[in-house]
Amino acid sequence: MSYEYAKAPIDALSAERLAAQGLDFALVDTADREALTSWLQAESRGFHGGRLPQAKLDAQLSHVAHRRTTGVWDPDAPDAASPVATVSTWVTNLTVPGETSIPAWAVSAVTVSPTHRRRGIARAVLEAELRTAVSLDVPVAILTVTEATIYGRYGFGASVMSADWTIDTKRTRWIGTEASGSLSFVEPHSLLTEGYDLVERVRLLTPGQVEFADFLWERLLGFDGDPESAQTLRVVRYDDEDGELQGFATFRVVEVGDDFTKHRLDLRFLVSATDEAYSALWRFMLEMDLVSSISAPLRTIDEPVLWQLSDPRAVQRVGVREHLWTRILNVPVALSARRYSAPGTFVLDVSDDLGFADGLFLLTIAADGRASVYTLDGEAPDAAAALSLTVDDLGSLYLGGVSPITLARAGRITELRPGSAVALEASLRSPVTPWLSIWF
Repeated sequence: MSYEYAKAPIDALSAERLAAQGLDFALVDTADREALTSWLQAESRGFHGGRLPQAKLDAQLSHVAHRRTTGVWDPDAPDAASPVATVSTWVTNLTVPGETSIPAWAVSAVTVSPTHRRRGIARAVLEAELRTAVSLDVPVAILTVTEATIYGRYGFGASVMSADWTIDTKRTRWIGTEASGSLSFVEPHSLLTEGYDLVERVRLLTPGQVEFADFLWERLLGFDGDPESAQTLRVVRYDDEDGELQGFATFRVVEVGDDFTKHRLDLRFLVSATDEAYSALWRFMLEMDLVSSISAPLRTIDEPVLWQLSDPRAVQRVGVREHLWTRILNVPVALSARRYSAPGTFVLDVSDDLGFADGLFLLTIAADGRASVYTLDGEAPDAAAALSLTVDDLGSLYLGGVSPITLARAGRITELRPGSAVALEASLRSPVTPWLSIWF
């Protein structure tokens, strides 16, 4: 399905609310290089970044032009051409359980200038973009966040966790499997096409992953307009016995202190299509000469490498936090798109302050894991499990990485019939831990 999101009209309700404060809410003409440059500089400022040099601007300008780029302007500000708030949205593919995808409204670059805080600007632009997504029939919205206390009020629920891993390589040794393929250093540009094809192939294996083309992809290979940073990036690929690319890793080796034998390897990205490729790449890093530690941020919370080392205490999992937040906009479409681990019949009483997903729904899961979802008008079937929950908690449960039993014990969801949370846990649980390997 094609979504004409970039030029969809600005939401009239939010535009009216902001106009009452003398503020202009509008789309950026992404073909206007000067206007888009001003927006990108405002976004960088919003995240406390410096002024973007021309090289970084050039790396982004063409790649973000397809996105829906919106801002809020204050005509009375000394620099009236610079927005006081930014948000960027586009439709991407989100992997859901069952090795399939669903269209998702990706929300990024949400900033409000400190000079214009507490005026309801963030609420106006976020609600506007959600209403736009609904008008275009996009069934879910997603975002990655720097702050965890904001987005629940808009119906987003934390659905995917991540962790930062560190390994003391001098304390442990490899006890995992031997790989039969080969490892090679390559230049980053050699993987621009072949590497992306691998990433897309692997994406469907893990719920929570998204399609990341253009700048989101190229920056992982160092093409982000920072030549100095790109010079230190190293890329190693793993090919199987047939010479087919099955994985690669990008990393930097950083000198720490005065001891040249104790470098730190900073893993930037690692993707593998097979367990053998995963093991080969991790072993390569673990056994690298003159390296005493590995830092691996934004990894899944249950890395198999923990079980491939002689001393698991050489591994620390720190910085565990929510990474992807999911917002259900159309309950029947979203719930019927994924696959389930056990059959069952469920009544879900969903409350949504914004009204998009509000209602009573009947979820029926067949033995093959496929589901049908309907708005329930009559009585609930006698054998159905039944629960009451908010749309943000439904978003947390959606990808199968958060347990309804846990949320029920926490008082977040309510069993309307005893045993409903246990039954829902069996059906929703994903056999693969959800994970998102990038920021967007």
